[in-house]
Amino acid sequence: MSHLTGSERAAYVQEMFGRIADRYNLMNRLMTFGQDIGWRRFVVQKAALKPGDTLLDLATGTGDIAFEALRSVGNIHVVGADFALPMMRVGQRRARGGQIDWLGADALNLPFADATFDAITQGYLIRNVIDIPRTLAEQRRILKPGGRIVILDTSPPPKNLLRPFILVHLRYVIPLLCRLPGKN
Repeated sequence: MSHLTGSERAAYVQEMFGRIADRYNLMNRLMTFGQDIGWRRFVVQKAALKPGDTLLDLATGTGDIAFEALRSVGNIHVVGADFALPMMRVGQRRARGGQIDWLGADALNLPFADATFDAITQGYLIRNVIDIPRTLAEQRRILKPGGRIVILDTSPPPKNLLRPFILVHLRYVIPLLCRLPGKN
């Protein structure tokens, strides 16, 4: 995917997430050995949300971070935005799915007024966008003064004894899981 640019990359990302939408949550649990649950809790904790706040969960997918924010904080307004619509449809069907405002949106051109959100969370967005500075500028634009942006993503594994095993997992196991047929 790294060789793709512009609309080709966007189409690839949309198609891939559309294909795996129904099994995405299960795949996350398997690929991370369940650690993704704790990572999402950590993201919500770092967002420092309080009752009455407005949260944008960008690249919301099936809404795991958005649901965690609702569970942890309670009385907040949550918008889940993504351009992979099948992922959000899965999230809408989940318990409490009606408590999130779901919106199809492109991270490079967010359809919100300046200074709209108290916090913005995102899980695994940065690796999939073609223009990181523009993506971050858009988020900063719609963030209220004093607001927080919390980014969950991964980086290459450190050079240690586990690195070869991690690389095999990243290069072979995860892509194999993504190619398995789904319901879509």
